[in-house]
Amino acid sequence: MNTEELKIKLTELLPAAAYEEGGQWLTINIEPAKWLAFAKQLRNDISLNFDFLFCVTCIDWKTHLTMVYHLTSTTHRHNIVVKAKLNFTTPEIASVTSIWKTADFHERENYEMFGVNFLNHPDLRLLILPDGWEGKNPMRKDFEDEVNMIKL
Repeated sequence: MNTEELKIKLTELLPAAAYEEGGQWLTINIEPAKWLAFAKQLRNDISLNFDFLFCVTCIDWKTHLTMVYHLTSTTHRHNIVVKAKLNFTTPEIASVTSIWKTADFHERENYEMFGVNFLNHPDLRLLILPDGWEGKNPMRKDFEDEVNMIKL
């Protein structure tokens, strides 16, 4: 499936989606509330078969956070990027660990570094940081490191 065919198929699944133009891969912007149902369709639709979630990251824009998911189909060899804009003060989105097992550690890392609450995650706890760092979110732009005096 080429990019245009992929865009047509994704629009059938989620008509309200918006697309970013000019990137290497097709990038789709969705509402966080639609993510879980859309993710299931991406994985289970035979013509799409996005069976590999290989990157989950978060971007802090100071006014909001954006979750970014990179997906590929190992059978069809097509890729997409899915983005969801989150509220800055209470960022939350559905966990997709039940769909892609690779999401487990990615979501835990984003939870501790950015404070994103992944709803229904089976084991949402610190992954890298030591005990006592809960809620400090060192990758957020409003994080202040009193020891090293880093301020963005």
